[in-house]
Amino acid sequence: MKYLRFVKNGQNLFGVLEGESIRQLDSDFLNESAKFTGEVFQLSDVKLLPPVNPGQVIAIGLNYALHAEESGKAIPDEPMIFMVSPTAIVPDGEEIVLPNLDHRIDYEAELAVVIGKQAKGVKKEEALDYVFGYTACNDVSDRNLQKKDGQFTRAKSFATFKPLGPVIETELNPNNVEIKLTVNGEVRQHSNTDDLIHDIESLIVKVSEVMTLNPGDIIITGTPSGVGPLKPEDEVVLEIEGIGKLRNKVVDGSKQAGLQAEEPHTA
Repeated sequence: MKYLRFVKNGQNLFGVLEGESIRQLDSDFLNESAKFTGEVFQLSDVKLLPPVNPGQVIAIGLNYALHAEESGKAIPDEPMIFMVSPTAIVPDGEEIVLPNLDHRIDYEAELAVVIGKQAKGVKKEEALDYVFGYTACNDVSDRNLQKKDGQFTRAKSFATFKPLGPVIETELNPNNVEIKLTVNGEVRQHSNTDDLIHDIESLIVKVSEVMTLNPGDIIITGTPSGVGPLKPEDEVVLEIEGIGKLRNKVVDGSKQAGLQAEEPHTA
């Protein structure tokens, strides 16, 4: 099923997408007691929200071999885990704002895992039992700040740097789905999650060794090769098999930012 969050008549609502129609739920779909209200809306008549409002966003770096190669980095023996602010998340259709045009700011197509129940110390054979579903995330990243800081949190946590959506798909094999990103209609990234260095189960195990995952938390699982810079007026479309298309335009926000340029870096 495809679950989503949306705004209608000034209210934040929950529903299930069936074709171009949304069947409204009476509460958050992460609650097992959620049920249909009988109300039906057309997708074209609502504004989408990010499909989940996570308390934690856990990111995985260098999880495709070719991306590690293009970044000039060794393949990690274990997943490279770091945190990103959930305040960076925006929905399908919202603008990606570039705070400084002197910085190299890249797109990164990623599959996001949405946690469905509290998880700590998870065993690999049970890992997918803790998953509610999957969505798409564009892990927009400021390469200059990655190089300056030596870690990734600031570079990836600016407002609008985490487009997420458009829906959460529950019926998906996360280790074998096609992932593609285009900029202005040109294919820039095209891969499959069967190329992940650390599969989805392994990521859940390793993250839950360190921290407790709660319903609604997300793990973004790494990006394939082909990352590259964004510029104002670009239209970025991230498509993941079974989930759909996440579309965002890019705009210049440099007049509101006061960052100084650094040398670009890819990771």
